[in-house]
Amino acid sequence: MQFRHRSITTNGIKMHVTEAGSGPLVVMCHGFPESWYSWRHQLAALAEAGFHAVAPDMRGYGQTESPEAIDQFTLFHLVGDVIGVLDALGESEAVIVGHDWGAPVAWHAALIRPDRFRGVVGLSVPYRPRQAETVRPTSLMPQTAYAIFYQLYFQQPGVAEVEFERDHRQTVRSLLYAASGEARASPQVQGGGGAGMVPRVAGFLGGRPSPSVLPAWITEADVDFYAHEFRRAGFRGGLNWYRNIDKNWELLAPWIGAKVVVPALYIAGDRDLVLAFRGMDQLLPALKHFVPNLRETIILSGCGHWTQQERPQEVNAAVIKFLRSLG
Repeated sequence: MQFRHRSITTNGIKMHVTEAGSGPLVVMCHGFPESWYSWRHQLAALAEAGFHAVAPDMRGYGQTESPEAIDQFTLFHLVGDVIGVLDALGESEAVIVGHDWGAPVAWHAALIRPDRFRGVVGLSVPYRPRQAETVRPTSLMPQTAYAIFYQLYFQQPGVAEVEFERDHRQTVRSLLYAASGEARASPQVQGGGGAGMVPRVAGFLGGRPSPSVLPAWITEADVDFYAHEFRRAGFRGGLNWYRNIDKNWELLAPWIGAKVVVPALYIAGDRDLVLAFRGMDQLLPALKHFVPNLRETIILSGCGHWTQQERPQEVNAAVIKFLRSLG
């Protein structure tokens, strides 16, 4: 299937979007370190099912503009970008789908603007409600004398950029494999002081394997595409999302305890490193309390972090079923 590409103006930036099909609008938001391309299987499947599928390069990625200031990458900017996509397409409403960092964008778009988003699908990352904590999230992230939580490692501008941009292709190849279901099944990849911990000496990529043969769900040509996009845009924009974690916490104070009320679907892999993070064992069983119209939670056996790429058929079937249930 041939995809359509265009540039739109939204929320003060130029955004590249990829489209397929026609019908009710479905907007798909990617995470780190990805691009619209992570939805290649869903674009085709949703179009064939009768939907207008749209996958942007999110702010800071690929052919979409990347503002210089770090504070231009808050969740409110990202949600505003997606609202602008609907406006540019002349649509009053859509279903929003998000994976990894795109999932918080999707959940909060549905939270803040239920008038524009009639349904939400989160992949990998569940909705995490703003609680009445009195300290910033980064102050609660784990660190030891030997390792630091990866989101803390990303906080200092320039550090991760230098490491990741030494070899764009090797970085993409290593990251995609390290968080996959195949790698997560290996005890050698499970180490490092806990889920998401970065050795202080080795850096983020140190100790992460680069396989001689990629898993069947990703090809060398796919890696080439991602690497080309990061040579174009760099990693700074995507990393700046992490540098607004505390700012997002401040800005979301008015929504303390607020619930996502639109129909929702949550999908994750049982080998996803996100599910091993602190607090997930309590959040997932309570998810329906915070998302009362959660239709279904699907946990895919043997699947790692790259949900829609590792298991496209299962994800496509679940998402299409959910979309059709909305009428």
